Amino acid sequence: METVRLGRTGLEVSRLCLGCMSYGEPQRGNHPWTLSEAQSRPFVRRALELGINFFDTANVYSDGTSEEIVGRVLKEHARRDEIVIATKVHGRMFKGPNGAGLSRKAILSEIDHSLRRLGTDYVDLYQIHRWDPRTPIEETLEALHDVVRAGKARYIGASSMYAWQFAKALYTADRHGWTRFVSMQNYVNLLYREEEREMLPLCAAEGIGVIPWSPMARGRLTRDWDETSARTETDDFGRTLYAKTGEADRKVVEAVARVAAARGVPRAQVALAWVLAKPVVTAPIVGATKLQHLDDAVAALSLKLTAEEIAQLEAPYVPHAVVGHA
Repeated sequence: METVRLGRTGLEVSRLCLGCMSYGEPQRGNHPWTLSEAQSRPFVRRALELGINFFDTANVYSDGTSEEIVGRVLKEHARRDEIVIATKVHGRMFKGPNGAGLSRKAILSEIDHSLRRLGTDYVDLYQIHRWDPRTPIEETLEALHDVVRAGKARYIGASSMYAWQFAKALYTADRHGWTRFVSMQNYVNLLYREEEREMLPLCAAEGIGVIPWSPMARGRLTRDWDETSARTETDDFGRTLYAKTGEADRKVVEAVARVAAARGVPRAQVALAWVLAKPVVTAPIVGATKLQHLDDAVAALSLKLTAEEIAQLEAPYVPHAVVGHA
């Protein structure tokens, strides 16, 4: 497994990151399609065997049980110093005031809860899980800076937002001498390329590591357009991402199928290879609910698409409305 630096930092991460939203007790939270602890364990172990050292979760995934499961399995099978654990803060964790968002109160409380669930003294990357329009960015950044100064996080990162918001956050941190975001976890795949307009160039210019979520569009790029799964049947958020662009998206999926057939490889490898070909991308976040998903992801690292294949994959794309930021 190749390792790369996360942006301009010295942190070495595997070229793939295991996304752990799929691992959590299905009766908790908003994802009834997730895998229980017994079902999840083989995936974390297999990722480690394949050389993946980068694991991403969030406090809100399955009401905290994703952090609990991932933390227990990693503690049993890996040395803490050899792995990179990333988690996120923003989503609602309890009803009522201060149960969500990026206030100082929420951040300082939630980092402690995440550390307890993960069973570790620190996380390597602590990320804001969207922009919080109700909290001044100065309050959020100073609280994150204090989390780093307290030794509870090594680095901080951000997730999907508008490029102007991210630029404002970077400028504000620099102006105050606070810890700077080192990564952007945004939505990038063949079905959604709007981040190529502003966010990806901004990240390249500022030396920000890019760790895209859903690089295979929640599996839509890996199968026929009309084929469904248990997740697609119950994934309300996923439906909002593709609700208005069905005809154009279908043509992209068909292009992936043609390139994959010509290469004699699974479609997942082609879709992921396209994301990996972007110089600004550090480590796509891959989800896995079948062990084959991990094997395909690793195989995609060796699949180098030609300029002609990339042009064929990109040709059907049409501009999309901005999604994923809220």
